[in-house]
Amino acid sequence: MSTDQSTATVTDGFVPVIDLSARGSSTGRAAIAEAIGQALRNSGFFIIVGHQISPELIDRMFSVTNSFFKLPEEEKDLVASRPGVSGYRRAGGTLARSLDQKTPPDLCETYAAHVTGELSDEERLKLGDQWASWTHRNVWPKNPAGFQQAWREYMAAMSELAADLMRLFALALELEEDFFDDKFDHHGSSVAVNYYPPQLQPPLPGQLRRGPHTDFGSLTILYQEDDRGGLQVLQGEDNWRDIAAIPGSFVVNIGDLMALWTGGRWVSTMHRVINPPHGDTTSRLTIPFFYLPNHDASIEPMRPFTDSSAVERFDTVTVSDWVSRKVQKIFS
Repeated sequence: MSTDQSTATVTDGFVPVIDLSARGSSTGRAAIAEAIGQALRNSGFFIIVGHQISPELIDRMFSVTNSFFKLPEEEKDLVASRPGVSGYRRAGGTLARSLDQKTPPDLCETYAAHVTGELSDEERLKLGDQWASWTHRNVWPKNPAGFQQAWREYMAAMSELAADLMRLFALALELEEDFFDDKFDHHGSSVAVNYYPPQLQPPLPGQLRRGPHTDFGSLTILYQEDDRGGLQVLQGEDNWRDIAAIPGSFVVNIGDLMALWTGGRWVSTMHRVINPPHGDTTSRLTIPFFYLPNHDASIEPMRPFTDSSAVERFDTVTVSDWVSRKVQKIFS
């Protein structure tokens, strides 16, 4: 795997593997929460196994989504994102812009759907009028068959898993387990799949499949293909670490909003998706689920900021203000 800076595969616990199998018992939850807290203080990333998400659902979600991206452009454009609608984008924006970095556009197509995109027009009007994707309705392709059903089932399964991870987060922070519940009771979460097309010509200088960025919500649950590499997380100033895909696992990381919420005690870490080695013209597909609090939730750091905290500091910020500002930078 060729990169412009030093790399190493994560093998020493920087991004630990955490088994959720024992989360049904109080002692198991306590041990899992302790492991999660350590990971989020250290790298902001961990890998979960034993999550009980159906392998059949994951396979079906991957299959229909991959088939969609292989359709002709004119057919994908029938469900293109546009004002008030979430769907397909030929270009996935430039994620580095969310951190005010100037790079060429990411080499990525996307398709996004939101939990709130299934609400009625009247219900979505209650979600505010900011430049925010959670106010959009979802638009679904007719092909391949089963696409809409698989996506709805996957969003529901991810929402349930993410809600329990937030309860484990609360335990890790020595809070009541239901501390976060009322901040997510009408959450604006989304599945925003990344499709990285075959690279048939050299990328521009500094152009990657996904440029260096931090996520900006509370947590992300990512599925990546077992036999495709590319995801890297930054350790220190210039040590990019490969995160290999473990069969049956998900990669979990927190975003800037969660780091703010903890007063910088937990870290939102820079990551990127690098280009394949020269001559490798395979495509790659990843399925991230972004768990986002209610649009009108007011986020206040639960503890004073640490002196070493690198997060953007606010006394209080609403989720809608925070996210809409970040998203506008990406697609400006």
